[in-house]
Amino acid sequence: MKNMIRRTEIPRGEGDVPAALLPLLRMRSSSATISLSSRFPRFDAAGWNMQIRNGKVQVNSLPAAPETMLREHDCVAFFPDPAPEPEADLHFRTLYEDGDLLVFEKSGDLCVHPTGPFYRNTLWYQAGLKYGEIRFVNRLDRETSGLLVAARTQEAAAAMCATAMKKEYLALVFGDFAHPVRARGRLVHDDSSAVAKKKRFLAGDFSENDPCSADTELIPLRRFGKDMTLVRAIPHTGRQHQIRATLFSLGFPLAGDKLYGPDERIFLKIRSQTISDADRALLRLPAQALHSERLEFRHPFLNKQIRCVSPMPESWEKLEKQETIQ
Repeated sequence: MKNMIRRTEIPRGEGDVPAALLPLLRMRSSSATISLSSRFPRFDAAGWNMQIRNGKVQVNSLPAAPETMLREHDCVAFFPDPAPEPEADLHFRTLYEDGDLLVFEKSGDLCVHPTGPFYRNTLWYQAGLKYGEIRFVNRLDRETSGLLVAARTQEAAAAMCATAMKKEYLALVFGDFAHPVRARGRLVHDDSSAVAKKKRFLAGDFSENDPCSADTELIPLRRFGKDMTLVRAIPHTGRQHQIRATLFSLGFPLAGDKLYGPDERIFLKIRSQTISDADRALLRLPAQALHSERLEFRHPFLNKQIRCVSPMPESWEKLEKQETIQ
């Protein structure tokens, strides 16, 4: 279904009569304006009247008029104006390209797939304008910057699903992360959190067949700024929020992370649009400090090794310089 078109046959109700027309039959009137406003309260009668006059409504593939009578089994199509989308950083680069695969580098303020209020302001849509239909092989959160792979055909997507891919991330965490850690355990719902989707990592039991299992290699690289550490994260499983939840549970929350950062109440404040300058200062960065730095895999058709590297985000370097000066 195209996002601009919502086509529906009026549902049937009692006595084989369309449900949307039941109250209208009693009124001996079923004009398009009255029918739509009574069945679909998105607009009142005046609002639907304006939509119809602006050519946004068709009945049986023909333009409707406010007085058009709706009858049983009529097919009504509504062509809404595009909903406004939040702004996003639409910048992306193509680091590798052939007839089967693409490797993109995206910003830390760009959804990969359409979700919520985002449709055009997504990597899927923006890259699709240049490359046509693409299928992402791996995923990144909206605020996670760096590398990800897309397939240009269904065959390539299926082949990549069976191809091992080594992924390495950079993470900027609060605290002195002094020693390497191999964190193996499970990701479970965080019952102590007010946010339903938040998870926590429990070290211990690990099974390859457990869908909640998580295995992450964490290697400190160097101290960063006044109170942070730059860490390399190598996930050996691919669970949602795996790196973020693991670091948080180990006591090293990500800079810039509203949910797994220093205070999850900031996440709730963003939802209620009550975030303050003090909250932003606590985060230190506008986006979560997780960056997909390296990807490596064997091309399934060309039988060659593909390696891509993305440098540390400029916003991290800028933060380090600022804190060094201070």
